[in-house]
Amino acid sequence: MNAMQEKLFLELRQTKEEIENSLKQQKQQWLTSILMAELKDINTAIQKVEDGKFGQCEISGELIPDDLLKMLPTIRSVKDSKELEHYYKKPLSTAFL
Repeated sequence: MNAMQEKLFLELRQTKEEIENSLKQQKQQWLTSILMAELKDINTAIQKVEDGKFGQCEISGELIPDDLLKMLPTIRSVKDSKELEHYYKKPLSTAFL
């Protein structure tokens, strides 16, 4: 595991704890479902780090750029990165796509 992956791993674990604590106090069903989905993505990313597969596209196996992983460490595939432009007001750098 390189230094960037180590840092992201620690951030993922911290975020996991924060979401788990929020779920204990959450009373609104619509928000609970969003938090549960995010927790599932985080658990998947943590498992990938532990298995040595963090940063690999789940479809093609190619490496996802580090800059993209820093922005969205739970990203699962290169295909997902192509859909990110829909959510951003500014176009993403073509280096990510």
